[in-house]
Amino acid sequence: MRRTVLVLVLLLISWAATQEVASAQEKKLNVLFIASDDLNNDLGTYGHPLVKSPNIDRLARQGIQFDQAYTSYPACNPSRASLMTGLYSDQTGVRANNSPSFRETIPSVRTLPQMFRDSGYFVARVGKIYHYGVPTQIGEAGLDDPASWDETVNPRGRDKDEEDQIYTIDPDARSLGGTLSWMAQEGADEEQTDGIGATAAIKLIEDHKDEPFFIALGFYRPHTPYVAPRKYFEMYPLHQVRLPVEPLDDLVDLPYAAWVDRPHQLYLSEEKKRQAIQAYYASISFMDAQLGRVLDALERNGLGDDTVVVIWSDHGYHMGEHKLWQKTTLFENSARVPLFISSPRHRRTAGLRSKSVAELVDLYPTLAELCGLQPPRHLMGKSLVPILRDPTAAVRETALTTFDTLDRVHRDKPRRPPTVGDSIRTERWRYTQWGSEGQFGAELYDHWNDPKEFDNLALAPSERGTVARMRELLEKHVARATRPPEL
Repeated sequence: MRRTVLVLVLLLISWAATQEVASAQEKKLNVLFIASDDLNNDLGTYGHPLVKSPNIDRLARQGIQFDQAYTSYPACNPSRASLMTGLYSDQTGVRANNSPSFRETIPSVRTLPQMFRDSGYFVARVGKIYHYGVPTQIGEAGLDDPASWDETVNPRGRDKDEEDQIYTIDPDARSLGGTLSWMAQEGADEEQTDGIGATAAIKLIEDHKDEPFFIALGFYRPHTPYVAPRKYFEMYPLHQVRLPVEPLDDLVDLPYAAWVDRPHQLYLSEEKKRQAIQAYYASISFMDAQLGRVLDALERNGLGDDTVVVIWSDHGYHMGEHKLWQKTTLFENSARVPLFISSPRHRRTAGLRSKSVAELVDLYPTLAELCGLQPPRHLMGKSLVPILRDPTAAVRETALTTFDTLDRVHRDKPRRPPTVGDSIRTERWRYTQWGSEGQFGAELYDHWNDPKEFDNLALAPSERGTVARMRELLEKHVARATRPPEL
């Protein structure tokens, strides 16, 4: 009897998978591909007690929320080049924000939007999908890849036009995008760069609703400078903003390479810290409101059941944890990203969450499978479709994040010798190794018992076996991530 039941279950699963493929072939699914620049997991749906993100929360209820998704590199340019090509940073040749386009290293690579374009889709970009500097290049194309798109829009709003009014903690900084800067602005949402971008995306949806489309919308917020209409700041009274509570000896067991020396940020007063966090949260809620406008337009045009919606961020972000701000670390705060996939072919699992580790490079093969397209052979990611069918499933054991500390320092005044760090994440552990053999230190954190990464166990005698196993997993993943791509 048990064997009969098992056979029936397997037949049912096989039939369901066949139906998904058949449905995708019958009618091409649209894709709405949404990025939010420098967005961490401080969101309502991830359990944050203060941040208001009703539209991201709404999408989480319509699809699968990934609780352990990670960037391949915690800086904008390398991360975005990696996601859009399906390759790791060593393979793209993009290992810093000032690196040139991946086309100089791998000119023939077929990007994610190119796959859709070659398959008969209308393909468009609004805002920041590939890298360009914020706010310096707002309104420009930056390091965009023209071969990827049929149409592009580079929005520019009053946040850019009134940039000289923005407050910054470091008046000598080369760019407002490299330090903590903010402004509560007057005026309407639609006057802001992201408001203009949302309006442009809505028009593209309306103009191309009768043909299959891949529309990529890149929001600039909450990237610093944290600029949003004043009403969003008022959602977060300063007395409600909480600073991270951490042990006094939190930094004692860290390797030197693990920590970022940003003097202007280290000596902020508590009042300034609260103001920075308030502004970051305000930027999140403003961005979320623009997302809501786009999701409403999708439903209003009858496309909700025909469109895959993906929301992602290029990396995580510190807001005072470990006395750190912004990105470019290999701590969980900087490596972990919010990730949501809503697929109309998988509504029966809508609203569930996945604890499986995932990487941003997994999005390329995932979208190929969801839309019934043939992906190129060079992809390094793994399709997440099995998780959309069954959120308890796992498609990988480890997620890799790499960082070169040269990307942290001013090249004319380096404060420390550059060091490459590689960090591996499993469901339970994070292991980070600085230097190819760990000669500049190592970190091991037990996320079941220490989710905020306060206690480095890399030298603990009781965890020698764990370190050895994690090092083996790291070396295996790094070897795969550094091999020449099969283009």
